[in-house]
Amino acid sequence: MKLWHIASLDKAEALKIQNENKLPPIIATLLQIRGIRTQEEVQDFLYNVSDIADPLEIRDMEKAAERVRRAIEEGERICVYGDYDADGVTSTALLYSYLEAVGADVSYYIPSREGEGYGMNIAAVDALHEQGVQLIVTVDNGIAANAEIAHANALGIDTVVTDHHTPVGDLPEAVAVVDLHRSDCPSRFKNLSGVGVAFKLVMALEGEYCDVDTLLDNYADLLSLGTIGDIVELRGENRVFVRRGLENIRNADRPGVSALVEASGLNDKPLTAGRISFTLVPRINAVGRLGSSGKSVGLLLCEDAEEARAIAREMSDNNNERREIETGIVDRIDEEIRQNPSLVRDRVVVIDGEGWHQGVIGIVASRVKDAFGKPAIILTRDGENAKGSGRSVEGFPLIDAISACSDLLTHFGGHPMAAGLSLKAENIELFRKRINEYAAGFRSMPYDRLDIDCKLNPAYITPDNVASLSGLQPYGAGNPTPVFGFYGMKIQNIIPLSNNKHLRLVMSRNNTPLTVMQFFTSTEEFPFIKGDVVDVAATLELTEYNGNRSVTVIAKEIKASDDESEHILNANRAFEEWMCGRPLSKSVLTRLLPRREDFAVLYRFLRANGGYALPPETLPHKLGGKINYGRIRVIIEAMRELGLVSVSEGMNRFELTLCEVHGKVSLDEAPIIKGLKEAIQ
Repeated sequence: MKLWHIASLDKAEALKIQNENKLPPIIATLLQIRGIRTQEEVQDFLYNVSDIADPLEIRDMEKAAERVRRAIEEGERICVYGDYDADGVTSTALLYSYLEAVGADVSYYIPSREGEGYGMNIAAVDALHEQGVQLIVTVDNGIAANAEIAHANALGIDTVVTDHHTPVGDLPEAVAVVDLHRSDCPSRFKNLSGVGVAFKLVMALEGEYCDVDTLLDNYADLLSLGTIGDIVELRGENRVFVRRGLENIRNADRPGVSALVEASGLNDKPLTAGRISFTLVPRINAVGRLGSSGKSVGLLLCEDAEEARAIAREMSDNNNERREIETGIVDRIDEEIRQNPSLVRDRVVVIDGEGWHQGVIGIVASRVKDAFGKPAIILTRDGENAKGSGRSVEGFPLIDAISACSDLLTHFGGHPMAAGLSLKAENIELFRKRINEYAAGFRSMPYDRLDIDCKLNPAYITPDNVASLSGLQPYGAGNPTPVFGFYGMKIQNIIPLSNNKHLRLVMSRNNTPLTVMQFFTSTEEFPFIKGDVVDVAATLELTEYNGNRSVTVIAKEIKASDDESEHILNANRAFEEWMCGRPLSKSVLTRLLPRREDFAVLYRFLRANGGYALPPETLPHKLGGKINYGRIRVIIEAMRELGLVSVSEGMNRFELTLCEVHGKVSLDEAPIIKGLKEAIQ
């Protein structure tokens, strides 16, 4: 369960935005909620398709352009040094293809994720020197390559850095360091991805007569892929890149992009930033995760349609292989959690395994984080050493937590929401202890949140109203697909679809019907019945068939209206803190300690239902609110200790099975009950 959070709304300001810009009410409301309020901001957000700031406002951009121009004019060998993810791959393809088009002697280099890791390395610089490279231009990396650039300087190779990561310490001694996050960079828009910075370099190379519109026609497809892939905010210039890119990708004259769209099964589907994020980008990233990102660059540069199709099919195969590897690791972790539930009771979940594929552990960390609503770090051991990747929840700066354990680490880096690290395998247990000590002292450990833009009356759901939302697209980071809350909805019917793989839910409030789709849920997995009153967090999708438009309401989460997510999450945290041996106040302990009648209510319910195989947080609703969730967790643990039930709780499924019991069992003999009573006295 996530903490449901409804955004604050200033209705007067939303009305002002609506009137000043002649907008539909729902658009004005969402703009106000998202902090887009002045007329200038609104116009830029909704209508800008080509206005990009002067690249020369970025520090060192003029130096960078001058050095690259000289290399082109004098026939020096240039190498574009990229990275293995979607942003790095598209940055490389964009700058390489431009330099090749203007007659430069240019090559590109993508380091191996497994063998070399992120960024420049000494061995690669040596290899480029042997190839006669005289100028290295980094894209999506280089800001931290001080030693590597110094080595290049010693070999007589100049370096131009273009990057978008935050500098730490001294800047490298490069000919030019183009990074919007330099403290002395006056550029206004700071949230470009690596490919956005590379595009700005191309603009600078074009000079004062640069035709931005033509450049966007040529490169917006690559800009869109990299910008979406790097999950930067879709505000300002990034919106221009993605908006134009979606048009270019649909009508791509780049054979590699067309082949990728075809291999992803998107030829006949509307192209959105979300679809690109979940289909095209993973195929590009999968190649890098499995060790050969050069293949992705080759696809984007390929000019032969048949060759492009062959590479795209191979990349799809790589993506399927990546999924299989990921699923295998997740299954292993799920089994470990079922055997040892304490693994996920800490505030920061740290799980390690031997020989797990380093290229996918970041995705696995994201899945563990989603399953338990907590920061998660997955470590793969390789003999004496271990490498890890972590994902966080909003409000808990993971990089700060990892940095607090830096004395145990051989390497680390990242940002508040994601980080990577390396350490000796023998230090894993101590690292787990230390990072959770940091979390225990954190001012207010946040919950994973489900953000809801606003509540909606179901009577508002008409094709015309939903169609007006299209003005907010493209959706993505910083401008997510709107999520609406429908509260107090009574379930009238539950209809299985596609052999019970999905559900159509018919609901109503005040005699206004609402049909909601609950995907990837069977009737057995759905925790509610006809007559239940629920709250629904959902997105809205407009569909058209045979000329008729209709609205599809797609549930993200459904909870009982009488359940407060924050109360349940607080109760669960108190239970977990107790199970981890951490001190709790007497008032919290009292709320955890069940009464004898609480045991009777829950046990009778379990007997009547033959156990329980639905999410445990749905039990307060099932029991009519008679027992708080903390006491429910304590009762289940006490019954497990006494052999009354067996409990299997993994990443996505909870199963409670009644055991055959002979003779009387004293509930007061359960260790958890004894411990709570002693702590209260």
